[in-house]
Amino acid sequence: MELNKKKAVVLVSGGLDSTTVLALAKNQNYEIYAITFDYGQRHNYELEAAKKVCSHFEVKKHIIFKIDLRQFGGSALTSETPVPLDRNESSISSSGIPITYVPARNTVFMSIALAWAETLKAYHIFIGVNAVDYSGYPDCRPEFIESFQKTANLATKEGTEKNSFTIETPLINLTKKEIIQKGLSLGVDYKMTTTCYSPPAPFKACGRCDACQLRLKGFKEANVNDPIQYERNNIS
Repeated sequence: MELNKKKAVVLVSGGLDSTTVLALAKNQNYEIYAITFDYGQRHNYELEAAKKVCSHFEVKKHIIFKIDLRQFGGSALTSETPVPLDRNESSISSSGIPITYVPARNTVFMSIALAWAETLKAYHIFIGVNAVDYSGYPDCRPEFIESFQKTANLATKEGTEKNSFTIETPLINLTKKEIIQKGLSLGVDYKMTTTCYSPPAPFKACGRCDACQLRLKGFKEANVNDPIQYERNNIS
């Protein structure tokens, strides 16, 4: 490791947001330890995208942590409940917390990432949560991040010894358009990424779920073509 180079744990799903966050951390010259969760998600081909992304950015270490949230269910992503399709922008933003919300997912993921960060003495944890163009998940809000950071420093040996952890959320106040523009300015190839919650085939997006709709809207507003393949593109 380079002298005095800071370590960071970065949560990487293989999606657009987490890939952009990884690029930002890399650009800030962190030594990166990436963690991806295999949690029983129906769109588990995102694990392959995460591997590609981490290889591309030459992270120091990438681990895939397996945890079976399908045992609990409670979400369209961890059960056989159908993923909502063909909802318009108004429906996505006004219908409350969607069925694709996975109960306490970010709390679980960040707690595990924190445990790894403490063993590494990596005091910066990056996550690609966004509170602007998102599907209404409560664990993407600034209030949650602030609360978790406080908990992280109360609950750990490092925190009590004044080696404070910081939860880094560089995308939290950006629109999807701004996230894409930021990533492109850093040379991110979004063809490596995947976003779809209901993929019809590996590395092919449905273009109909909320995640696809928000992604397509972002690329349209950025006036850039989305490089991934869609079964249907409902954004005209």
